[in-house]
Amino acid sequence: MKEPVVCPRSGFSARLAAPAGHVASRRLLALALALTITGCASHPSTTARAPSEPSRSSKVVRSAHGAFDGKASFYSPGTYLASSVRLAPTVMTAAHRTLPFGTRVRVSDPGTGRSVVVVINDRGPFVPGRVLDLSAGAARALGIERRGVSRIHADVLATGSSH
Repeated sequence: MKEPVVCPRSGFSARLAAPAGHVASRRLLALALALTITGCASHPSTTARAPSEPSRSSKVVRSAHGAFDGKASFYSPGTYLASSVRLAPTVMTAAHRTLPFGTRVRVSDPGTGRSVVVVINDRGPFVPGRVLDLSAGAARALGIERRGVSRIHADVLATGSSH
């Protein structure tokens, strides 16, 4: 039998012996000991980072009251969404990167003065500087369908429960 291994700091001792012929057990025991020692080693302290903010060129403005400003685009009907629903041409829905599905948002176009209430049921947009992808029906109601991309103001009315 082998001599016990003694920790100089705590005085803890352990025998690292396994029955003869059990090479795998010895290797497993050595691996467990190595992981224990490295797990207790000190690691450099990590500091919390602020959430990534959009670039200044995108001019996305968010407020603490559930409102945000930015650019919105729209996408064509007939595609399947992240919520497993097929997009119909007349529905009032939108895609947002982080708002939970089912969240109701009032979207206003300062250029036309029109507003519409949409339900978040997809993820996106994935184009820098854009905050919402609207359904064609919502874009038509806002009067931005021909422009394709427009500056909007959005107010969160009710937060959904699913992600």
